[in-house]
Amino acid sequence: LVCVQTERDVSVRQRAVDLLYAMCDRTNAEQIVHEMLNYLESADYSIREEMVLKVAILAEKYAGDYTWYVDVILNLIRIAGDYVSEEVWYRVIQIVVNREDVQGYAAKTVFEALQAPACHENMVKVGGYILGEFGNLIAGDKRSAPQVQFQLLHSKYHLCSASTRALLLTTYIKFINLFPEIKTEIQNILKCDSNLRCSDAELQQRASEYLHLSLVTSTDVLATVLEEMPPFAEKESSILAVLKKKSGRMSAQEAQKEARAAGGAFIVCAGAVKNSNNDKNAKNSADLFGLSTPPVSSQNNNNNSNTGVLVDVLGDLYSSSTATSTTSSFVCKNNGVLYENDIIQIGVKSEFRQNLGRIGIFYGNKTSMPLQGFAPSVSINAADSGRVTVQVKPVESTIDAGAQVQQFVNCECVDHFEELPEMVVCFTYGSVPQRLALKLPLSINKFFEPTDMNGESFFARWKNLSSPSQESQQIFKTSCPMESGSIRTKVMGFGMQILEGIDPNPENFVCAGILHTRSQQIGCLMRLEPNRQAQMYRLTIRASKDNTAKILCTLLSQQF
Repeated sequence: LVCVQTERDVSVRQRAVDLLYAMCDRTNAEQIVHEMLNYLESADYSIREEMVLKVAILAEKYAGDYTWYVDVILNLIRIAGDYVSEEVWYRVIQIVVNREDVQGYAAKTVFEALQAPACHENMVKVGGYILGEFGNLIAGDKRSAPQVQFQLLHSKYHLCSASTRALLLTTYIKFINLFPEIKTEIQNILKCDSNLRCSDAELQQRASEYLHLSLVTSTDVLATVLEEMPPFAEKESSILAVLKKKSGRMSAQEAQKEARAAGGAFIVCAGAVKNSNNDKNAKNSADLFGLSTPPVSSQNNNNNSNTGVLVDVLGDLYSSSTATSTTSSFVCKNNGVLYENDIIQIGVKSEFRQNLGRIGIFYGNKTSMPLQGFAPSVSINAADSGRVTVQVKPVESTIDAGAQVQQFVNCECVDHFEELPEMVVCFTYGSVPQRLALKLPLSINKFFEPTDMNGESFFARWKNLSSPSQESQQIFKTSCPMESGSIRTKVMGFGMQILEGIDPNPENFVCAGILHTRSQQIGCLMRLEPNRQAQMYRLTIRASKDNTAKILCTLLSQQF
């Protein structure tokens, strides 16, 4: 302790901190954490982030009383907020949500911390989440009444980054459920031009959707949608892996062991996953369409090295899945996880307008070591050459541990095409080469424009498209439950307009759309007839261009 406080050589102070960390146990944890917090205020900037991680690990590991753990983490944010990583404050959220005995104390403590004139943004994030979930536990005290909680949080709103403001907007809609008496005031905030017309699309969307949700739903529905978050699945903290990375103490041998534990060189072909070393699929969890990747379960192959965090601290929970490719599911949707294993997650967000489209591909490193030599490529099948074009933007060759990079693919539909473009992702992890052979989720139906028409027009056009090459019909047995809502969702996701009241059988779906290509517009009509008794479908599609109906019919039938 004397060395930590008085030694002039920073390397010696670093060693003293390492020694304190190593010798900590249940008997001296509180004293050592207290001294490390005291030293943190004057510590050399080069070691502050590592010290924050060590304090957070010790506080969680030796917490006999989790109120002490909450105090330590809030003190960390107060003293060294700039050095508190997302993993640290996400972890305190997990622990508070999972332990009822500490929720009221956490709400009270964070409420008091937010009253400081200079409050770090990480404190606002923690406060926004905890008060949004458990603010009702302290609302009985006039000093922390609902109105006071809301005004305290909103006083920080305009000083925060867009991501923090997005989190606070979610807190506000939670407040409407917890405290109906301040509903009008919150709705006025959501209606502000600074939110509804914000240049940030995420903030604008949240404000608009939350406002609409509060206006049109009943109290019971609102309570169901915004009910308290359930406990998170118990997972080992990812902070230790982050500490390894920060301190540079993971050897190449450890990295290779981690890579092989994750399954060696994976090869994915035609939507099936094959492992060249082991046929067992590894469990994992993630969704990259938030802040970062959640930690992977440590139950598989003793792989504890995956760093990760919550997806959206007021949104999705962790979701577990096996290593898989889900290309076929993208026929009727534009966003989602395309592929993931213990090393990498690949997500897709797409948008299309007439014959043009843009696909955003997100590559997330789920490990504690960088992915090097990262080189994804996209190619068109020879049979479809000239029918569809893709322009792939470059991407960084290295993805740091726990990081995510984005790559854009611009595409154009020149003529109708049948095969999905090939997508190959190559990289090296822990000296082990990895190669993923996937399909880019770019199918011909992405270029549909829904078209409305009355029954007379539909049947007239249906009659005109009478050539055998303009029609395709398939009768097939269903592979999933025949629920009307699910069928409707898939048909709408396919891109055509559902025409209500045209078919005399209300169980049938009649649709119309225009398929945009560079060379022409292709009119398409569809009729889907479910037979629930036989558990079968009859799908008929007619199109103004020869053979287009056959391609579309094959695509859509595979979704049922």
